[in-house]
Amino acid sequence: MDQRVSTSLTLAQLPVGACAVVTRIVGGHELHRKLRGLGIRLGTELRVEHRRGSGLVVSAGNTRIALGGGIVEKLTVSRLDQPS
Repeated sequence: MDQRVSTSLTLAQLPVGACAVVTRIVGGHELHRKLRGLGIRLGTELRVEHRRGSGLVVSAGNTRIALGGGIVEKLTVSRLDQPS
């Protein structure tokens, strides 16, 4: 899979269909624990599937995960762009 990494954003800033890798989680131990339980940690590749209000539905592999608006603002990601 030949992809190039571009600028860092929050997960909330990505459009539907965009893919990104988690580079930073801005939160305490409880947020990290909750995200680990959902299968999200540093280095996880996510794809934005749907917007639900301020939250998002993302996929990580074959798993879809609904994340609230507060959480998507705390995840810093680097967008993965497909080469043309």
